[in-house]
Amino acid sequence: MGDLSKNPHPFRQIPCLSDENGEVTVFESGAILTYIYTVAGLEKHNDSNARKGAVLSWITWANASLDPICFLETPEGKVYDTGLKNPNRRIDALDKILSKQEFLVDGGFSVADVAVASYLLYVPQFFQGINLSRWPNVVRYMKDCASRPHYGEAFGSGVQQYLIESLDAMGGGEKKKLFGMF
Repeated sequence: MGDLSKNPHPFRQIPCLSDENGEVTVFESGAILTYIYTVAGLEKHNDSNARKGAVLSWITWANASLDPICFLETPEGKVYDTGLKNPNRRIDALDKILSKQEFLVDGGFSVADVAVASYLLYVPQFFQGINLSRWPNVVRYMKDCASRPHYGEAFGSGVQQYLIESLDAMGGGEKKKLFGMF
């Protein structure tokens, strides 16, 4: 947060993170999350090498593969639509992964989820009325991430409530039982 005219990002974009002394500047969301994960020591909280590798892989996937699916851009870089209005095999694969686990990496919520869920959760905000129900596990995952208290603190309770209600309408609630029994 601050004066954008003093933004140290080389292209004057956000996000950009710098320390109080101006010694460290990290730009682009994936780089910032990786920096926070590695330098702040989050990876040292009993993370196995497998978990570290998975977290870093998901951060990279979010920025390299998920972003261009979520946000279709003109050659000038202006977002004009989302690719999530149409079937997508990568999102089909993500839905299958999330059918077997609550979050992306074994051991619970992680920086990997911050990376992936952030892109996914921007879509219903920017493209209101979109229906993602073809991916019920992705919708459930998005709702789980948006329901976290820190999400509300970061984005505001109004955005959080809007997303939860929108995702509920897409079937992002609890799994429904057949005849209330199964």
